[in-house]
Amino acid sequence: MIWKRGPIIGWGSSATVSAATTSTGDLFVVKSTTLSTSKYLQKEQYILSQITSKHVIQYMGFDVTYNNNKPMYNLFMEYATGGTITDMIKKLGGSLDECLIRSYTYQILLGLDDLQVNGIVHCDIKCRNLLVCESGVKIGDFGCAKMMGNGGMTSCFSGTPVFMAPEVARGEEQGFPADVWALGCVVIEMATGLSPWAGLNDPVSGLYRIGYSGEVPEFPTCLSEDGKDFLDKCFKVNVEERWTVKELLEHPFVRNLNSSYEMSNSPTSILDQGFWECLPVCEISMERAQMVKFPGESPVERIRRLVEVAPSCLAHWSDEDDWIAVRSNQVEETNVEYSDCFGSIDKESFSSFNMIVDDEEDELESLVVNKYNMIL
Repeated sequence: MIWKRGPIIGWGSSATVSAATTSTGDLFVVKSTTLSTSKYLQKEQYILSQITSKHVIQYMGFDVTYNNNKPMYNLFMEYATGGTITDMIKKLGGSLDECLIRSYTYQILLGLDDLQVNGIVHCDIKCRNLLVCESGVKIGDFGCAKMMGNGGMTSCFSGTPVFMAPEVARGEEQGFPADVWALGCVVIEMATGLSPWAGLNDPVSGLYRIGYSGEVPEFPTCLSEDGKDFLDKCFKVNVEERWTVKELLEHPFVRNLNSSYEMSNSPTSILDQGFWECLPVCEISMERAQMVKFPGESPVERIRRLVEVAPSCLAHWSDEDDWIAVRSNQVEETNVEYSDCFGSIDKESFSSFNMIVDDEEDELESLVVNKYNMIL
């Protein structure tokens, strides 16, 4: 593949990350390091090449180039337009709304499920390694990832200490349940913008506390009861009691998402339908609804009674200087289907509705003007 390296956009523990373009102008990402130190990058290349999942960053190939006569190993991957979830947290003021947390968590679970089908443990799930693409959140950075052995556990350990499960901190095992514990840490990070173990600065004492104290990270108070229960299932100290990815996919915290919002990066505007649909809806009981009485009056009848009771409150209709146009009779036709929660309304019905409103407005105007002339 003919390609051109662009600006550096990040650094990993073992490689430099740059934007790049193909000869046709397509944008992608290249991770590069010297060939002599490319052990982990080559392992990442191998693992990515084994995965086909829309919830994992797309692998696009590799090559070896020379920079000042020094061989460089280059790994090509999909470009994430939204950066990482860490970047998204910063953009949105230091934390994410629970609707977005639920959506991101669901997509991460789908990615973890695909990894497990392929026998892969990521070993370093955290917001900085979760990428926001146009089609949704994808798991990236497989530098610590491992293929599972026959026993279902890896023989060596890696990852970020504050995201490690207790069994990993103790050096016992690092299997699929360890990624579930790390996912719980990610939910806390998204909700607070902080480390799941806030205040732990010393790695040694931190690992000891995680591995041997029996404690779990503090749950954010801003989360709903479903959110806290989801964390409780992720943070079972006993590996056998910790929920699996497939079990978590059925948890209410992520199960009842609107399908149009599940794959959305984030709300694009205040009118983003999926964003509002995932918010809790207040329900009105039938008992309360029956207490409301409607007199059946038309707007004209209600205004007539107001005018007859308080003529002194009438406005000075002849003074046009302070009038503001708030509605125009010139309505531009648009090809819009009126549906959603109001049901389907065709254009003919909508036009008939406008005619009824216009007739009532004409009657109302005539009523008010006649009453005003009587007062004068």
